[in-house]
Amino acid sequence: MYKILIADKLAQEGIDLINSMQEFEAVVRTGISEEELASIIGEYDGLIIRSGAKVTAKVLEKPGRLKGIARAGVGIDNVDVPVATRKGILVMNTPGGNTLSAAEHTLALMLALSRYVVPACNSLKKGEWDRKKYTGNQLNNKTLGIIGLGRIGMSVAKMAIGFNMKILGYDPFAATKEAHQMGIQITDSLERIYKESDYITLHIPKNEKTLNLITAKELKMMKPTCRIINSARGGIINEEDLYNALAAKTIAGAALDVFSKEPPDNFRFAELENCLVTPHLGASTEEAQVEVAVDAAQILTDAIKGGPIQNALNAPAMGAGVPPIICQYAKLAKRIGALMSAIITGRLKSAQIEFRGAIAEMNVDSVSTGFAIGLLQPHFDIVINMVNVGMLAKERGISIDQTKNPEIKDYESTFTAIVETDKGKRTVVGTVYGGNQPRIIEIDGFAIEVTPEDAMLIIYNDDKPGVIGAVGSILGNHGVNINTMGVGHRLKEGKAVLAISLDKTPGEKAAAELRALDFVNELYICKL
Repeated sequence: MYKILIADKLAQEGIDLINSMQEFEAVVRTGISEEELASIIGEYDGLIIRSGAKVTAKVLEKPGRLKGIARAGVGIDNVDVPVATRKGILVMNTPGGNTLSAAEHTLALMLALSRYVVPACNSLKKGEWDRKKYTGNQLNNKTLGIIGLGRIGMSVAKMAIGFNMKILGYDPFAATKEAHQMGIQITDSLERIYKESDYITLHIPKNEKTLNLITAKELKMMKPTCRIINSARGGIINEEDLYNALAAKTIAGAALDVFSKEPPDNFRFAELENCLVTPHLGASTEEAQVEVAVDAAQILTDAIKGGPIQNALNAPAMGAGVPPIICQYAKLAKRIGALMSAIITGRLKSAQIEFRGAIAEMNVDSVSTGFAIGLLQPHFDIVINMVNVGMLAKERGISIDQTKNPEIKDYESTFTAIVETDKGKRTVVGTVYGGNQPRIIEIDGFAIEVTPEDAMLIIYNDDKPGVIGAVGSILGNHGVNINTMGVGHRLKEGKAVLAISLDKTPGEKAAAELRALDFVNELYICKL
């Protein structure tokens, strides 16, 4: 008999599904402490949680029979995935269960904002009857700018087309084929979204590239009749700048379901009549709760029985049959992919990888997968791994062309990645010394040598004296140590690339000081 522990409140349909299976038993124990969960977890084959239970390293210290953890929902901040992976425990989530609810909430906010539903309701409840004051606007024939064309963004587009809206779509990575087929106008320009849209809705993850994506500068580009809806993540819109724009009525309105801090420290947005606020309700429908509960129960029981594994957030370790050198190149490729994601700008057009030398005569599938994981991860909220990377890449219409050349040139083996966007092309080459020492040996034609470690700084700069000293001084002043450094020059052009691996990621102040140096042309900070 397999036992499944349900440690958070779960829709009864999910519990009933587990108990309907002859070989499974669901045990519900909600609200238990970390200590208690740690003491009993080893008695169960599976665990289902939501956002309440904390599956920490302490909980997983002695996992006993535990084979899998399923999160009924998307976020996995409350699970120590690296520890689970090391313990051989599968971690899964249910990313599709909340899609329709989040999309519908976006449309509900859009409609309520356009028709002044909340202020009109409050007015009437006070005994007032002011129809003229609350004259609204139709969605029909308006332009909706959608930033992010993933599952939720595409669902919003389908619903908005039903209102006869014109859809202008932007995705920071790549638009799906379906988006083109639906007649969505795909643009490479966020500026066009800001200037042409009557409504703007956000459906992108929060990360280094999207934090404060919309500030006072972008808000000034918008029509005075523009309305913004954010049901994605707080912090993508600078809240101070948005508040000022709403208070000054330089844009018509905003609807916010998410905030930089939840719950917010203050509720000043609620004071503005042209702003709607809800407490992160995007996924809060009865149907969504049932769907994620059933999905979690199904994928967990399937995995425990040895059936198909779905929505896995961590990949099993490579088997003993994989040559150690392939494992090393897979790690290198993943780091090069992450580095590429940081230094490219614009929307992806093509990606190519080349294996040269001895490695070209081996099975390099896991190396290719590693590169894809590194390249895609910054553009998703969920963890990308060997299980889900292919599916997610396919959804976005992304393919990575692979070539092999067994001819040895300067190194016994090399791995080259070339990524082209609408803004330009980047090339990174790497190799592995001595079987276990990964190195990046070229960036955009600049010959360098640097160890790709957790935090990296890439600077494209004018080739002049004092560069290394100035950069090193700023990093030192901010308590950041340099691990390894590579410098590549093109003397005739007077240009250089400085690649530095660091002991930690520089903060915003350090980054600002580095960018202010007169020789810096481009600067990128990357977490590998």
